[in-house]
Amino acid sequence: MSTTFKVRVNGQHELTVDPSKGSSLLEAMEAAGIETRYHCRDGFCGACRTQVTSGTIAYINEPLAIVRPGDCLACCCVPTSDLEIDH
Repeated sequence: MSTTFKVRVNGQHELTVDPSKGSSLLEAMEAAGIETRYHCRDGFCGACRTQVTSGTIAYINEPLAIVRPGDCLACCCVPTSDLEIDH
């Protein structure tokens, strides 16, 4: 049985993400039609840096770019709770 989480983006979009599917937060936003910025998908460049305003995430693979407290790299993370982000 999988667990899904609600993700609210920029206070206006809401999507449901199932981390067990193996898709990153970035891929989930793209699948929902939410315009997003990125250059890589490996946690290296930092272009997908996103502010986490509430909730928690886990990294699929450890990012190589510097991630400030309160931010995440959407290309290589999944939610571990309901999540609110500003992207």
